[in-house]
Amino acid sequence: MDVRELVGQARQGRPRAVARLISLVENAVENAENAAKAANAARPAGPAGSAGPAGSGGSAGSAGSAGGDPAAPAAASRALREAMAALATGAARAHPARVIGLTGSPGVGKSTSTGMLIRAFRKRGSTVGVLAVDPSSPFTGGALLGDRVRMQDHATDPGVFIRSMSSRGHLGGLAWATPQALRVLEAAGCDVILVETVGVGQAEVEIARLADTTVVILAPGMGDGVQAAKAGILEVADVLVVNKADRDGVQATVRELRNMTGLVETPWRPPIVTTVASKGEGADDLMAELDKHQAYLEESGEARRRRLARARDEIEAIALAQLRSRFAVLHGDRLDALAERLLGAQTDPYAAADDLIAALR
Repeated sequence: MDVRELVGQARQGRPRAVARLISLVENAVENAENAAKAANAARPAGPAGSAGPAGSGGSAGSAGSAGGDPAAPAAASRALREAMAALATGAARAHPARVIGLTGSPGVGKSTSTGMLIRAFRKRGSTVGVLAVDPSSPFTGGALLGDRVRMQDHATDPGVFIRSMSSRGHLGGLAWATPQALRVLEAAGCDVILVETVGVGQAEVEIARLADTTVVILAPGMGDGVQAAKAGILEVADVLVVNKADRDGVQATVRELRNMTGLVETPWRPPIVTTVASKGEGADDLMAELDKHQAYLEESGEARRRRLARARDEIEAIALAQLRSRFAVLHGDRLDALAERLLGAQTDPYAAADDLIAALR
């Protein structure tokens, strides 16, 4: 099917077309990564000049994807560019989709909380898109994609689109293709887009740069309050949720969080909501706080600032990816020669780096 025809069907909200577009995004990223890995693998192992530039020696797959098709990355890139251009040229929506990120440590109930929010937004008549990012295996690159299993209650709802994505080793709790997938869901007419991250550890807070509202979920008895402070999560949280509030220690966790948020001086102080997502308890309170934050974003102008920052980050990420792709070509003779000169005390690392960058111009 023609890419523009696919985009047209996605704009009509056809689930199959939306799924195919997101797959196109993910496959383009995977092909680009495979091409870069193949180029690196084709580097000569011996001294500088022992072989030609990567890809020139006829190594299988050295310029292509893992499957050995040298045209695959370029074709995927062209298709992705065409899709993004078609999505961008449509009329701008009067009310952009609300992007709500849900993050927290593994086991706090992110997927269950996401399911609870889906039900709450559907009661309002909102169409909901869900991007659930799962960790990928460092050995096979595959992912269990178990988030979709926990949301089976909504699988047959035509007003809900759920897509699991593998992080493919990307740090920060998200997949590299998440921003482009957001564009697809927004073009498909989703009123609300929920982005559930990989279970975050310390310093994995990339969701805050992608979402309008970031919900940080914690659970009592897991030491999450201290971990949140260490990871800087409190600084990026717009709403704090203490899930599994039917467990012992919930009040201690709330008290700890309240003391910590009291130390932060910002125009918006994150509220603390207690929930039992598995039973739907606390859903109304959480929705009320999300609405308050959305109103704050619009009234203060913060909503536009965040969306501009999101667009800037997306452009920068794509530009850097293209530079890395061009840089991979230079991983042959030039880089090895510079490394030899550095080891021979004939140059310094900064001058060598300047030489390498000059070759990109």
